[in-house]
Amino acid sequence: MTAPADPVIRLDGVTKTFGTTTALKGATVEVSRGEIVVLLGLSGSGKSTLLRHIDGLELPTAGTVEVLGSSVPALRGRALRRLRSRVGFIFQQFELVPSLTVLENVLTGSLSTVRGPRLGLWGYSRTAKLTALEHLDRVGLLDRAYQRSDTLSGGQQQRVAIARALMQKPDILLADEPVASLDPESSEQVMALIRGIAADEGLTVVCSLHQVDLAISWADRIVGLRHGEVVLDTPTGDLSKAEVMEIYGRVATTTAEINAVQVELLDAAVGAS
Repeated sequence: MTAPADPVIRLDGVTKTFGTTTALKGATVEVSRGEIVVLLGLSGSGKSTLLRHIDGLELPTAGTVEVLGSSVPALRGRALRRLRSRVGFIFQQFELVPSLTVLENVLTGSLSTVRGPRLGLWGYSRTAKLTALEHLDRVGLLDRAYQRSDTLSGGQQQRVAIARALMQKPDILLADEPVASLDPESSEQVMALIRGIAADEGLTVVCSLHQVDLAISWADRIVGLRHGEVVLDTPTGDLSKAEVMEIYGRVATTTAEINAVQVELLDAAVGAS
């Protein structure tokens, strides 16, 4: 594969061990500015660990991690916080504060710019509140701004999480199984929303998924992981569904075989959630 132009993410020979478990083994991945990359693989293949290396939530046992021109393992204190402010993260379980309103949850995405105590909405500037409302309008939830977040559907809560990530004004957006808890229709809507925002803002996106069809239709490139190793790294335009299935260590050539593997992947996603 040709190396991406203008890479903003570069992992080179990254190995990560937790005791006797090797989560990543010599993983090398580069992501260009504005590119949308999906990580595919079974639960435990290293997808989440790779994502967590990008914003310094995990440090490599061996290898190098560079993001936006900085060596992530070398960053400490304010420098690490500055990098993380440029990297938005969307999680599978949304990570909203249930008792807060939708607007307050979105505003927490701007905490790195807040000085002094936070007293509900009063702790944020008028500019921040207007920006949060704009992001809520963008994800179709402006009319829910003052509603408690725990009263929303799963798809709506994930939209709130996207709006919260946008409050950081990120250069990079990471998403760890963002639709694993959603029904197929909501999954399509959320992924289309992320792609549309990424195109509008020129964001670089790295997202882990279980849904093969969604990955092929949504991503510019697919990186396949198996047992912590990168076993596939190819633009989606060059891939067939059967080829993607080889990531999982099982070659599926017929429609029935492909459907059977997808059922296994959905079962794995439900079990991991």
